[in-house]
Amino acid sequence: MNLPDLHFQNTPQFLDGEAVILETIQQIMKDFGMFGLEITFSGEISNAYNEMHKQLVQQVDGLMIHDSGRLYAILYQIDISNNALQKTQNEAPELSLVEVIAHQIIERELKKVLTRRYFKSI
Repeated sequence: MNLPDLHFQNTPQFLDGEAVILETIQQIMKDFGMFGLEITFSGEISNAYNEMHKQLVQQVDGLMIHDSGRLYAILYQIDISNNALQKTQNEAPELSLVEVIAHQIIERELKKVLTRRYFKSI
């Protein structure tokens, strides 16, 4: 098993297995929970990406307006770089900055899950 090359267009395809989806959502919940922010999940696997993206857009938008310091701390904790944000913005110029950040959060958390699974399998 090789580590996948994730980018804006292919991230949803890696969220194809229920276990991977649930682990990714749990990682998002854990990381946001460390900062006192609640992320919930309805359990509807087929709509997981859209549901998470919508919630993250709302959270990020609120943080940009009211608590940018906490937003920067979350992005640091999750390990999202300016380069990653810029790359996604270039790949999907139709997305707003808030939508790009939300996507990058999902993508980075998915990478964490896939990396853990990769190293467990070797």
